[in-house]
Amino acid sequence: MPSRRQFARHLTAALALAGLFAGIVPSPLRAEQAPTVFAAASLTNAFQDIGKLYREKTGKDVVFSFAASSALAKQLEAGAPAAIFASADTKWMDYADGKDLTLKATRVTPIGNSLVLIMPADTAKDVTLDASFDWLGFLGADGRIVTGLTDSVPAGIYAKTALTSLGAWDKVRARIVGTESVRAALALVERGEAAAGIVYSTDAAIASNVKVVATFPADSHPPVEYPLEIVKGQDNPATLAFFEFLTGPAAKAVYAKYGFVVK
Repeated sequence: MPSRRQFARHLTAALALAGLFAGIVPSPLRAEQAPTVFAAASLTNAFQDIGKLYREKTGKDVVFSFAASSALAKQLEAGAPAAIFASADTKWMDYADGKDLTLKATRVTPIGNSLVLIMPADTAKDVTLDASFDWLGFLGADGRIVTGLTDSVPAGIYAKTALTSLGAWDKVRARIVGTESVRAALALVERGEAAAGIVYSTDAAIASNVKVVATFPADSHPPVEYPLEIVKGQDNPATLAFFEFLTGPAAKAVYAKYGFVVK
Protein backbone atom coordinates (compact mmCIF):
# COMPACT_ATOMS: atom_id res chain seq x y z
CA MET A 1 0.00 0.00 0.00
CA PRO A 2 1.46 3.41 -0.95
CA SER A 3 2.44 5.64 1.88
CA ARG A 4 0.54 8.83 2.63
CA ARG A 5 3.38 10.83 1.03
CA GLN A 6 3.28 8.71 -2.18
CA PHE A 7 -0.50 9.07 -2.34
CA ALA A 8 -0.19 12.86 -2.08
CA ARG A 9 2.33 12.90 -4.94
CA HIS A 10 0.04 10.77 -7.15
CA LEU A 11 -2.93 13.01 -6.33
CA THR A 12 -0.96 16.17 -7.19
CA ALA A 13 0.11 14.71 -10.55
CA ALA A 14 -3.45 13.63 -11.34
CA LEU A 15 -4.82 17.05 -10.54
CA ALA A 16 -2.16 18.71 -12.71
CA LEU A 17 -3.01 16.39 -15.60
CA ALA A 18 -6.71 17.10 -15.17
CA GLY A 19 -5.98 20.81 -15.25
CA LEU A 20 -4.02 20.39 -18.48
CA PHE A 21 -6.87 18.59 -20.19
CA ALA A 22 -9.41 21.02 -18.80
CA GLY A 23 -7.80 23.70 -20.95
CA ILE A 24 -8.37 21.70 -24.14
CA VAL A 25 -11.85 22.48 -25.40
CA PRO A 26 -13.25 20.70 -28.47
CA SER A 27 -13.25 23.12 -31.42
CA PRO A 28 -17.07 23.48 -31.61
CA LEU A 29 -17.01 25.00 -28.12
CA ARG A 30 -14.17 27.47 -28.73
CA ALA A 31 -14.85 31.16 -28.98
CA GLU A 32 -16.06 32.24 -32.41
CA GLN A 33 -13.09 33.26 -34.56
CA ALA A 34 -13.11 36.72 -36.12
CA PRO A 35 -13.46 36.44 -39.92
CA THR A 36 -10.51 37.61 -42.00
CA VAL A 37 -11.32 39.84 -44.97
CA PHE A 38 -8.96 40.10 -47.94
CA ALA A 39 -9.74 43.49 -49.48
CA ALA A 40 -8.40 45.67 -52.29
CA ALA A 41 -6.07 48.42 -51.08
CA SER A 42 -8.46 51.15 -52.22
CA LEU A 43 -11.02 49.87 -49.69
CA THR A 44 -8.70 50.38 -46.72
CA ASN A 45 -10.25 53.44 -45.08
CA ALA A 46 -13.86 52.51 -45.78
CA PHE A 47 -13.51 48.92 -44.57
CA GLN A 48 -11.63 49.98 -41.43
CA ASP A 49 -14.49 52.33 -40.57
CA ILE A 50 -17.05 49.63 -41.30
CA GLY A 51 -15.14 47.21 -39.07
CA LYS A 52 -15.28 49.71 -36.20
CA LEU A 53 -19.02 50.21 -36.70
CA TYR A 54 -19.55 46.46 -36.71
CA ARG A 55 -17.66 46.10 -33.42
CA GLU A 56 -19.71 48.91 -31.87
CA LYS A 57 -22.99 47.32 -32.96
CA THR A 58 -22.20 43.66 -32.31
CA GLY A 59 -19.16 43.52 -30.02
CA LYS A 60 -17.45 41.31 -32.59
CA ASP A 61 -14.15 41.89 -34.37
CA VAL A 62 -13.11 41.50 -37.98
CA VAL A 63 -9.54 41.11 -39.28
CA PHE A 64 -8.52 42.88 -42.49
CA SER A 65 -5.69 42.29 -44.94
CA PHE A 66 -5.33 44.99 -47.60
CA ALA A 67 -3.30 44.67 -50.80
CA ALA A 68 -3.72 44.66 -54.56
CA SER A 69 -6.55 42.36 -55.65
CA SER A 70 -4.09 40.38 -57.75
CA ALA A 71 -1.85 39.71 -54.76
CA LEU A 72 -4.79 38.70 -52.57
CA ALA A 73 -6.16 36.29 -55.18
CA LYS A 74 -2.74 34.66 -55.46
CA GLN A 75 -2.52 34.42 -51.66
CA LEU A 76 -5.89 32.67 -51.58
CA GLU A 77 -4.65 30.28 -54.24
CA ALA A 78 -1.58 29.55 -52.11
CA GLY A 79 -3.81 28.59 -49.19
CA ALA A 80 -3.81 31.79 -47.13
CA PRO A 81 -6.74 31.76 -44.68
CA ALA A 82 -9.51 34.25 -45.37
CA ALA A 83 -13.29 34.32 -45.08
CA ILE A 84 -14.23 37.10 -47.52
CA PHE A 85 -12.57 38.42 -50.68
CA ALA A 86 -13.31 41.97 -51.87
CA SER A 87 -11.73 42.71 -55.25
CA ALA A 88 -11.31 46.03 -57.11
CA ASP A 89 -12.29 44.39 -60.38
CA THR A 90 -14.19 41.41 -61.75
CA LYS A 91 -11.08 39.92 -63.37
CA TRP A 92 -9.49 38.78 -60.13
CA MET A 93 -12.79 37.68 -58.62
CA ASP A 94 -13.41 35.60 -61.73
CA TYR A 95 -9.89 34.21 -61.30
CA ALA A 96 -10.71 33.14 -57.73
CA ASP A 97 -13.96 31.59 -58.94
CA GLY A 98 -12.13 29.73 -61.70
CA LYS A 99 -9.71 28.27 -59.15
CA ASP A 100 -12.67 27.15 -56.99
CA LEU A 101 -11.48 29.38 -54.14
CA THR A 102 -14.69 31.34 -53.59
CA LEU A 103 -18.46 30.80 -53.60
CA LYS A 104 -19.65 32.47 -56.80
CA ALA A 105 -23.29 32.26 -55.73
CA THR A 106 -22.54 34.73 -52.91
CA ARG A 107 -21.19 37.48 -55.20
CA VAL A 108 -22.47 40.98 -54.65
CA THR A 109 -21.17 44.20 -56.18
CA PRO A 110 -22.32 46.99 -53.86
CA ILE A 111 -20.03 49.83 -54.99
CA GLY A 112 -18.13 51.35 -57.88
CA ASN A 113 -15.49 54.04 -58.41
CA SER A 114 -14.03 56.34 -61.05
CA LEU A 115 -10.55 56.59 -62.53
CA VAL A 116 -8.75 59.92 -62.21
CA LEU A 117 -5.51 61.66 -63.11
CA ILE A 118 -3.80 63.30 -60.15
CA MET A 119 -0.82 65.58 -59.63
CA PRO A 120 1.02 66.95 -56.59
CA ALA A 121 -1.06 69.88 -55.33
CA ASP A 122 1.71 72.45 -55.86
CA THR A 123 2.16 71.59 -59.56
CA ALA A 124 -1.42 70.68 -60.46
CA LYS A 125 -3.07 72.02 -63.60
CA ASP A 126 -6.53 71.04 -64.79
CA VAL A 127 -6.63 69.22 -68.12
CA THR A 128 -9.16 67.62 -70.45
CA LEU A 129 -8.56 63.98 -71.31
CA ASP A 130 -9.44 63.18 -74.91
CA ALA A 131 -7.74 61.83 -78.00
CA SER A 132 -6.05 65.19 -78.68
CA PHE A 133 -4.46 65.59 -75.25
CA ASP A 134 -0.67 66.20 -75.41
CA TRP A 135 0.61 63.74 -72.82
CA LEU A 136 4.30 64.29 -73.48
CA GLY A 137 3.91 68.05 -73.25
CA PHE A 138 1.97 67.55 -70.03
CA LEU A 139 4.70 65.38 -68.52
CA GLY A 140 7.67 67.46 -69.67
CA ALA A 141 11.13 66.14 -70.43
CA ASP A 142 11.33 63.41 -67.82
CA GLY A 143 7.99 63.31 -65.99
CA ARG A 144 6.56 59.93 -64.97
CA ILE A 145 3.02 58.63 -64.41
CA VAL A 146 2.58 56.17 -61.56
CA THR A 147 -0.26 53.69 -61.28
CA GLY A 148 -0.70 50.05 -60.36
CA LEU A 149 1.21 47.42 -62.31
CA THR A 150 -0.51 47.49 -65.67
CA ASP A 151 -0.51 43.72 -66.17
CA SER A 152 -1.93 42.71 -62.78
CA VAL A 153 -3.08 45.45 -60.38
CA PRO A 154 -6.66 46.54 -61.18
CA ALA A 155 -5.91 50.28 -61.13
CA GLY A 156 -3.06 49.72 -63.57
CA ILE A 157 -5.18 47.51 -65.80
CA TYR A 158 -7.90 50.17 -65.92
CA ALA A 159 -5.24 52.83 -66.60
CA LYS A 160 -3.71 50.93 -69.52
CA THR A 161 -7.15 50.31 -71.01
CA ALA A 162 -8.12 53.98 -70.67
CA LEU A 163 -4.85 55.23 -72.16
CA THR A 164 -5.17 52.79 -75.04
CA SER A 165 -8.73 53.90 -75.67
CA LEU A 166 -7.55 57.52 -75.84
CA GLY A 167 -4.76 56.61 -78.26
CA ALA A 168 -2.08 57.50 -75.72
CA TRP A 169 -0.66 54.18 -74.53
CA ASP A 170 2.10 53.87 -77.11
CA LYS A 171 3.12 57.47 -76.45
CA VAL A 172 3.40 57.19 -72.69
CA ARG A 173 4.11 53.54 -71.93
CA ALA A 174 7.82 54.32 -71.42
CA ARG A 175 6.81 56.95 -68.86
CA ILE A 176 4.57 54.60 -66.84
CA VAL A 177 5.83 53.36 -63.47
CA GLY A 178 3.86 50.43 -62.04
CA THR A 179 3.50 49.88 -58.31
CA GLU A 180 2.31 46.93 -56.24
CA SER A 181 -0.95 48.67 -55.30
CA VAL A 182 -2.93 51.82 -56.04
CA ARG A 183 -2.11 53.18 -52.58
CA ALA A 184 1.61 52.88 -53.34
CA ALA A 185 1.11 54.96 -56.50
CA LEU A 186 -0.87 57.52 -54.53
CA ALA A 187 1.93 57.84 -51.97
CA LEU A 188 4.52 58.59 -54.68
CA VAL A 189 2.44 61.45 -56.06
CA GLU A 190 1.66 62.73 -52.58
CA ARG A 191 5.40 62.92 -51.85
CA GLY A 192 6.06 64.70 -55.14
CA GLU A 193 8.11 61.80 -56.49
CA ALA A 194 6.05 61.50 -59.68
CA ALA A 195 4.64 64.11 -62.03
CA ALA A 196 1.24 62.45 -62.12
CA GLY A 197 -0.66 59.34 -61.11
CA ILE A 198 -3.68 57.35 -62.23
CA VAL A 199 -5.70 56.19 -59.25
CA TYR A 200 -9.30 55.97 -58.09
CA SER A 201 -11.18 59.09 -57.09
CA THR A 202 -11.65 57.75 -53.56
CA ASP A 203 -7.87 57.41 -53.14
CA ALA A 204 -7.30 61.00 -54.21
CA ALA A 205 -9.97 62.15 -51.76
CA ILE A 206 -8.07 60.87 -48.71
CA ALA A 207 -4.67 62.28 -49.76
CA SER A 208 -3.48 65.59 -48.33
CA ASN A 209 -1.12 66.75 -51.04
CA VAL A 210 -2.65 65.78 -54.38
CA LYS A 211 -5.26 67.24 -56.69
CA VAL A 212 -7.49 65.56 -59.23
CA VAL A 213 -6.78 67.30 -62.54
CA ALA A 214 -9.06 65.16 -64.73
CA THR A 215 -11.43 62.21 -64.65
CA PHE A 216 -11.05 59.59 -67.37
CA PRO A 217 -14.11 59.27 -69.62
CA ALA A 218 -16.36 56.48 -68.37
CA ASP A 219 -16.36 54.87 -71.81
CA SER A 220 -12.55 54.68 -71.93
CA HIS A 221 -12.39 51.70 -69.57
CA PRO A 222 -14.65 49.02 -68.05
CA PRO A 223 -16.68 50.14 -65.03
CA VAL A 224 -14.64 50.18 -61.82
CA GLU A 225 -16.57 47.72 -59.68
CA TYR A 226 -15.93 45.95 -56.38
CA PRO A 227 -17.32 42.41 -56.26
CA LEU A 228 -17.41 40.64 -52.88
CA GLU A 229 -17.60 36.90 -52.31
CA ILE A 230 -17.33 34.47 -49.42
CA VAL A 231 -14.31 32.16 -49.57
CA LYS A 232 -15.09 28.49 -50.10
CA GLY A 233 -15.71 26.63 -46.84
CA GLN A 234 -16.13 29.86 -44.85
CA ASP A 235 -19.91 30.31 -45.07
CA ASN A 236 -20.29 30.13 -41.29
CA PRO A 237 -22.48 32.37 -39.09
CA ALA A 238 -19.67 34.81 -38.22
CA THR A 239 -18.70 35.31 -41.88
CA LEU A 240 -22.29 35.50 -43.12
CA ALA A 241 -23.15 38.13 -40.51
CA PHE A 242 -20.32 40.46 -41.50
CA PHE A 243 -20.83 39.80 -45.21
CA GLU A 244 -24.42 40.98 -44.84
CA PHE A 245 -23.25 44.02 -42.86
CA LEU A 246 -20.93 45.01 -45.75
CA THR A 247 -23.98 45.67 -47.93
CA GLY A 248 -26.28 47.10 -45.28
CA PRO A 249 -27.30 50.72 -44.60
CA ALA A 250 -24.46 51.50 -42.16
CA ALA A 251 -21.81 50.28 -44.61
CA LYS A 252 -23.40 52.11 -47.53
CA ALA A 253 -23.24 55.36 -45.58
CA VAL A 254 -19.49 54.83 -45.11
CA TYR A 255 -18.98 54.06 -48.80
CA ALA A 256 -20.79 57.26 -49.73
CA LYS A 257 -18.71 59.28 -47.27
CA TYR A 258 -15.53 58.18 -49.02
CA GLY A 259 -16.92 58.89 -52.48
CA PHE A 260 -17.67 55.40 -53.74
CA VAL A 261 -20.61 54.97 -56.10
CA VAL A 262 -23.17 53.07 -54.03
CA LYS A 263 -25.38 50.74 -56.04
